[in-house]
Amino acid sequence: MIANYGYMDGSGEFYISIDTDKCIDCEHHGCIEACPKQMFVIEPDDYDDEVALIKAEFRKRLKYVCSECKPVTDRPPLPCAEACTPGAITHSW
Repeated sequence: MIANYGYMDGSGEFYISIDTDKCIDCEHHGCIEACPKQMFVIEPDDYDDEVALIKAEFRKRLKYVCSECKPVTDRPPLPCAEACTPGAITHSW
């Protein structure tokens, strides 16, 4: 299942998507430590599987909170996506 966290406003769509099927298989949950803003938390889903999600206080501010890791130009690999199973975390902007 793909879980989307974020928002849409007049300037665009700003979502972090987490593939929970890939997240379940992750044993180290590297996204927790890799995120400099500490936006991720591990919690049980509806099926009692431990998965990552974005803390509620960050969901409506992703454009600004993630700007450090996702600049407009010369984008380096995202720390959270690099720390996880390939394809487990994607960003929409």
